[in-house]
Amino acid sequence: QVQLVESGGGLVQTGGSLKLSCVVSGGTFGYYAMAWFRQAPGKQREFVGAISRGGTVRSYGDSVQNRFTISRINDKRTVFLQMNSLKPEDTAAYYCAADDNAVAGEASRWSEAYEVWGQGTQVTVSS
Repeated sequence: QVQLVESGGGLVQTGGSLKLSCVVSGGTFGYYAMAWFRQAPGKQREFVGAISRGGTVRSYGDSVQNRFTISRINDKRTVFLQMNSLKPEDTAAYYCAADDNAVAGEASRWSEAYEVWGQGTQVTVSS
């Protein structure tokens, strides 16, 4: 059974940085495209970033482009989200997700593509 566990969330001031981690247990990590999504209270889930199985293809949501970076270390079964220049509107629960049907070079921005989800980690940015 594949499980995803996020960590690294917390409270940070505007302009600060945080790095989220997502450790995957079970399955073959190198076969999964991985992504981060977020959801704020009363809002729809929003795509943040995705990375292909080998890490060569990355995609980002418009609101985080040039501020956030997604990366992965397959040997450590971990995907990261480095978040810089944080804004109050980045406040949300952040979720890691795995797509075990992805082909090489694929990094979908659609939540329907991802079969396994973590429990989430809260990020709060104070103004």
